[in-house]
Order: sequence, then C-alpha cells, then structure tokens
Amino acid sequence: MDGSSTTEHVETVVIGGGQAGLAVGRELSRRGQPFVILDASERIGETWRRRWDSLRLFTPARYDGLPGWRFPAPGWSFPTKDEMADYLEAYATRFELPVRTGVRVERLFKDGDRFVVAAGDRRFEADRVVVASGAHRTARVPDFASELDPGIVQLHSSEYQRPSQLQEGGVLVVGAGNSGAEIAFELARTRPTWLAGRQVGEIPVRHGSLAARFVLPVIRFLGHHVLTVRTPIGRKVGPKLAAEATPLIRVKSKGLAAAGVERVPKIVGVRDGLPVLADERALEVRNVIWCTGYRHEFPWIDLPVFGESGQPLHDRGVARSMPGLYFVGLLFLYAVSSDVLPGVGRDAKRIAKHLAQVNGAVKTKKIAIDELERAAAHA
Repeated sequence: MDGSSTTEHVETVVIGGGQAGLAVGRELSRRGQPFVILDASERIGETWRRRWDSLRLFTPARYDGLPGWRFPAPGWSFPTKDEMADYLEAYATRFELPVRTGVRVERLFKDGDRFVVAAGDRRFEADRVVVASGAHRTARVPDFASELDPGIVQLHSSEYQRPSQLQEGGVLVVGAGNSGAEIAFELARTRPTWLAGRQVGEIPVRHGSLAARFVLPVIRFLGHHVLTVRTPIGRKVGPKLAAEATPLIRVKSKGLAAAGVERVPKIVGVRDGLPVLADERALEVRNVIWCTGYRHEFPWIDLPVFGESGQPLHDRGVARSMPGLYFVGLLFLYAVSSDVLPGVGRDAKRIAKHLAQVNGAVKTKKIAIDELERAAAHA
C-alpha cells in the first residue's frame, strides 16, 4: 500500500450494484445494518444499458420488480433494457442506498479478523462481505476464433448493440439460445444470416399471448419453488437447467425461418480463414457474432472458499468455510430462478436476515464481554 491509499472501515461491504446488490442493500437497510455498495460502473444500471438496443426483458413487468417496489409498468408488458436500467437507478434513489459507483474491486482477502476489499488506491475493511456481482463474466469464444480471417468482423453478444456495427455482407451468429435467436432475427432484415448451434427447445405458447399468461406463472412456480436445493428433482436437474441455454421464448424456430435465417450445424473450426460447420462446409461470411455465453470465474477472490469446479462452496449463499462471507445472484444459489429478477429478491432477504442475526449476536457477545471486563476492573 502506498502513501496515497485510503482505508475505510465499514461493517458490511456489498460488492456489485446490479439487481442482486441493490436488493441486498434494501433488505440490510430495513434491518438497520450499516453497509456500502460498491459498483464498477459509473452509473447504476449500466450493465443493462450496454446490452443490444432492441432487447426487451423476457419476463413480464409483474415479475421484474425488486423487494419493496414493483416495476412501474403494466403487469403483462415487457420492459426495454433501458427501462430496466432506469428502474434500478430509481430504486437506489428511492431507498437511499449508499452506492459508490466507479469503484472496481480488484481483490478480496482477509487481514486478521477483517475482510479487505481492495479497489485501486482505496481499501475497505469490513466485518462482513456480500458478493452480489455474480461471477466474473468473461466472454467465452472458441480458441479457433483467432484463426478467422482478420477482415471478418467479430463481436461477442456482450459487445453487439446494433446492425450498424457490422460491415456489409453475410453474418454468422453462433449460439442458438435466446440471445442468438433474437440477434439473428434482427440482422436478417438487412443481410444474409446464418444461425449455428444445437436446438434448445422453445416454450409451447406465443410469447405475450393470453395462453402465455397461464403458462408463465406455472414455469415461474416450478423454477422458484420446485427446482430448488431442497427437492430431490431440484438437486438432480436444477444446476444443469440453470447453466444451460433456456428454451426459446420470444423468437421461435418458425419466426426465424420466416425471417430468412438459415439454421446450420455447429461451428467446429476454421479453414482458409472461414468458419467451418460440422458438415464440413465453410461459410463465406463477413461478420461473426459469438452468442456463446460466459466463463464464470472469481479470480479476484483470494479466499479458500471454492470447490474443485472453481465455484464457491456455500449453503444458500452463506459461505461454508468463511463466516461473514455471503453470495447472492449465483446460478442455482437456491433455485433455478436465483440468478434472474424473479428470484433474486428472495435470496437477498434471506442473506440480509442471516447477516443481521449474526451481527446482532456478535454485538451482544461483545457487550457482555465489555461488561465483564468493566466488572473485573472494579472488583
């Protein structure tokens, strides 16, 4: 640490100012717990604002609110990504949450009995830490992507925002989940478009239809109450369902075909600078968009809390081997819904309750020890 570094003592540090961190903050505030939320972005909701321009949420507004404030839109409407970002910003203001923006956490470790959160020249020492940033989301692309002709424009879905980012000519979208399907559908209006990847299935009703209003609550109930760590079926299939691409929701196979999107087998390599399909065809395209997801890593957490898979070991978000450390917003933290808007609020409430109870017990013990010491001193 150099002379310009500053150290701040905080009872609880929440790392991440997205929906998980804000939900935890509101629940901690309700329980009178001192805390601060650290977020790397310069503005609350920035992660949503950076998504592609035409994106709308897949879940209706009635399921998109966080604890204490429903999403301010008709219940069966589907908010835009910017409306979601604005809601998160307004949520933080509404509940006066102490969010520090522009603070990128680089390391979390322990120094004695305290956690230390290092962020550039700033250092936060805390009794408890809630990791609400999700995993370190590193865009995942195959190794052979670097072998593509340098004249081909390549973007990961996290970088794609609008068609004007691409050059004239055909585009290959790799990854046939919801992101890939929606982006391919949009691009097919202006250029030849191919969509590569395995079929992931699709919900059996038209998105937003009257039938969907009956089906979606059932799906939510299953993901929220049945497919959990508490049920045998949840423990068996929940982690796999949470990690895999979800069935197509809004843009389905028929819609893709009608738009002119050509479905092709998966990409297996590169030949003469062009992507090669599993059927050995090489596609002559000028653009490739990788909708291939992310690697979930925690390279900045320097604590012995991970299993062989590299994922944190926890019980419903409470770290098993590190008292005072919590996680919210992880895949299948408790249920299939744990990492998405309809489920994050429940996990936030439980973590805040646990944290407040532990904090109360610690303070009670400290008061008792102080009183015994004072009594001994006057004896």
